[in-house]
Amino acid sequence: MEQSTFIKINPADSVVVCLQPICKGETIIVDGKSITIKQDIPVGHKILIKDTACGDNIIKYGYPIGHAATDLTAGEWINENNLKTNLKGTLEYTYSPVNEKLQIPFANRTFLGYERSNGEVGVRNEIWIVPTVGCVNGISDKLAQLLADKTGLKGVDAIHSWHHNYGCSQLSDDHENTRKILRDICLHPNAGGVLVLSLGCENNQPDEFMKMLGDYDHDRIKLLVTQKVEGDELEEGLKILTDLYNIASKDVRTEQPLSKLRVGLKCGGSDGFSGITANPLVGEFSDYLVAQGGTTILTEVPEMFGAETILMNRCENKELFDKTVSLINDFKEYFLSHGEPVGENPSPGNKAGGISTLEDKALGCTQKCGRAPVSGVLEYGERIEHDGLNLLSAPGNDLVASTALASSGCQIVLFTTGRGTPFGTFVPTMKVSTNSRLFNNKNNWIDFNAGELVEGTDMPELLTKFIDKVIAVANGEQTRNEANGYREISIFKNGVTL
Repeated sequence: MEQSTFIKINPADSVVVCLQPICKGETIIVDGKSITIKQDIPVGHKILIKDTACGDNIIKYGYPIGHAATDLTAGEWINENNLKTNLKGTLEYTYSPVNEKLQIPFANRTFLGYERSNGEVGVRNEIWIVPTVGCVNGISDKLAQLLADKTGLKGVDAIHSWHHNYGCSQLSDDHENTRKILRDICLHPNAGGVLVLSLGCENNQPDEFMKMLGDYDHDRIKLLVTQKVEGDELEEGLKILTDLYNIASKDVRTEQPLSKLRVGLKCGGSDGFSGITANPLVGEFSDYLVAQGGTTILTEVPEMFGAETILMNRCENKELFDKTVSLINDFKEYFLSHGEPVGENPSPGNKAGGISTLEDKALGCTQKCGRAPVSGVLEYGERIEHDGLNLLSAPGNDLVASTALASSGCQIVLFTTGRGTPFGTFVPTMKVSTNSRLFNNKNNWIDFNAGELVEGTDMPELLTKFIDKVIAVANGEQTRNEANGYREISIFKNGVTL
């Protein structure tokens, strides 16, 4: 068969990945060796290219993705039935720094953004309503609609209510996580005006919450405690929102350097092409943006398991290495404290798409952050303090992780997917397909097709197109989730509900 029917990612690999379905009995030539296919193998899935004994590692991306569950011979279909994870509990790690010097020129490109009073820059100018507690979600949604009806959305990009279920009946870390995420949303530069909407009796007390905002812009962030309103809270809320709108609607985009751009890196509904097309493309973009002085953030900590040492050794110093070790082991402890194995991650969709173990997923997932050094490590709910590549503590769940990325200060989230998903978080959530089939079938969900990389387009050419697309989104071009109105937030929860 032609070489184009499969790809060998790394010279050390003991598997290749099908670029199209391959039938039982067909023959492929790998490194000069003829291999007969033992089963029908779907696109995106793995073919073993060397005999492997039970217990021996199987290699992909140049690293182990697990071990053979039985004796296997070349030509067999490698999947979750015959490949098992090597992952266990927490580990001790040794810092072996890798200082790769990236040769990426400074491009001096710009985007058009909204500069805020604190120097941060938004890529959208929206009016947001942020409930301190879920009890006022209905009022929040109603107020957003009333303002939209009154203004016709002229002069602002959108008006949104970010409803959620929390703000009361929570304890300890859960309570603080809720407060941090809501604080981060209030301070986000994509908002030109924010109404903090409170009930008044909740655990997330409004006056204390406002103190968390620090030295905020009092003209653009306002508080309404509905229990204290004598009369119609909708009338009072609409009055405050109208004042906010009158300020925000005068904002204009100005030229900004790419160093002001902060981009979150996320994947979901991954498949066998995620680590071959979309994630490497996003990784190249991450390196490019970091070279321009900008910032990217990688999260989904459980999906670093199996590839964590690659990230640890890219830390700029021992302090960041230690923080990354804690990032990994703390999340493993979280799994173990609930009696769950640390390697139980790939979803049914992942497996159907060709991902068999968490290591298989992680080695593809982490390619989204390219090769730049790690310059910052953030706890859940923390905001960006350092330019460059950052790591952020959050789970793999698409909604929770994307919300966490946006909350840290990212104006855009890049979301790679091989299976497809329509959702978006509270900032533009740009979907990048791993394959052309998905792009063509779901172009109402997908913003950019990375599948061209296995169809003849080379990486430099596609990267140039991708950079142009991201800048266009930063300039105001709507992502598919924005055009569809699919936007929401989700907050991480671990403990009890009172």
